[in-house]
Amino acid sequence: MITVHHLNNSRSQRILWLLEELALPYDIKRYERDRKTMLAPPELRQIHPLGKSPVITDGDLVLAESGAIIEYLAGHHGGGRLLPAAGTPERLRCTYWLHYAEGSAMPPLLLKLVFQRVATTPAPFFVKPVLKGVATKVQDSFVDPQIKLHLDYLESELTKTPWFAGESFTAADIQMSFPLEAASGRAGLTPARYPRLADFLTRIHGRPAYQRALEKGGAYHVG
Repeated sequence: MITVHHLNNSRSQRILWLLEELALPYDIKRYERDRKTMLAPPELRQIHPLGKSPVITDGDLVLAESGAIIEYLAGHHGGGRLLPAAGTPERLRCTYWLHYAEGSAMPPLLLKLVFQRVATTPAPFFVKPVLKGVATKVQDSFVDPQIKLHLDYLESELTKTPWFAGESFTAADIQMSFPLEAASGRAGLTPARYPRLADFLTRIHGRPAYQRALEKGGAYHVG
């Protein structure tokens, strides 16, 4: 039996969504973030040394990293669903987006979150202006331009095809959901600025499997 080690408000939500799209049976083991640090609890290290989510177990297999998990589940349990045929341009695009989501799109969004917290974290009055100034400068000069570069690129890509890998919904769209939801929550992805990306989010949020995953995974917010 596949078990998803599910951390609230994390990338593991899209693994639940994938499993619902594939109509595969699975169990959920829940973990909650520390309310002060927002970090995963130490219990996750008992499953995987890095103590991060998502992690799945499938028999003796323990597998981390969203892209690897998605490829494994779709390839070994999906019966060919949600992965384009091998050797096609669509399959290459699907593979590209599976890697791009975490390798390129998420780093500037993570930096945005870090520097937003640096700017607002409690500090002695004589240090606070320095921290806020540094955080603001880094965001304005590097982080925000990088995010804009990626969002402009992604908006352009969705002018070519309705889904990231082509004409059909694939695992690539599940993988890309998290950075786009993060951008919507913290980086200016709005319908006015990025209509195609906003429409993509509306379409995935309306999918029955997405809704079922929310019901099973619990409250989910990426901000």
